[in-house]
Amino acid sequence: MKKIKLDIVGLSYSQTQSGAYALVLGEVSGRRRLPIIIGSFEAQAIAIEIEKMTPSRPLTHDLFKSFAQAYNIEIQEVVIYNLVDGIFYSKLICSDGKRTIEIDARTSDAIAMAVRFNCPIYTHEFILSTAGIVIEGNDFVYLENLSDAAEEKTITSATGSYTSLSEEELKTKLQEALNEEAYEKAAKIRDELTRRKAS
Repeated sequence: MKKIKLDIVGLSYSQTQSGAYALVLGEVSGRRRLPIIIGSFEAQAIAIEIEKMTPSRPLTHDLFKSFAQAYNIEIQEVVIYNLVDGIFYSKLICSDGKRTIEIDARTSDAIAMAVRFNCPIYTHEFILSTAGIVIEGNDFVYLENLSDAAEEKTITSATGSYTSLSEEELKTKLQEALNEEAYEKAAKIRDELTRRKAS
């Protein structure tokens, strides 16, 4: 299965989910974005490494890197290989020079390790097609709803709950969130749409 390379293009505090962050990965050779909701600890671990800050004591991910390197183990790449019920599944491809093994990991931890080992991040086409958001000019359009995006009506929901909204209303909400660059909100709406299609 062909792999698509991703870069980290954004990390922002979630306005809709307390203590959570939106990690936005971007397709290197394209215009699609993959927003993923992660916890504050993992967001901090990613941000610290991206900013090249050195904490006074090693964080968990720093400890794991030191441990791996002490035994000549390097992470060659990270692959986001599946998406089930809104949950992304990832694996670390590791090598000691003699053999290569795959280790299952939470996506947030896998990305935190990828930035430490300076290794590439990949995903597959079906994940970007299902959960990705494509940028068309200055507009964001949900990949599965390109034909419907222009005709959707505007709605508001005081509760912020998406389970009571129709599919058309969800698509409209998604477009609004993307126009506001509220990626964490967009990810929640996308997950609700995906859940409905699976059921």
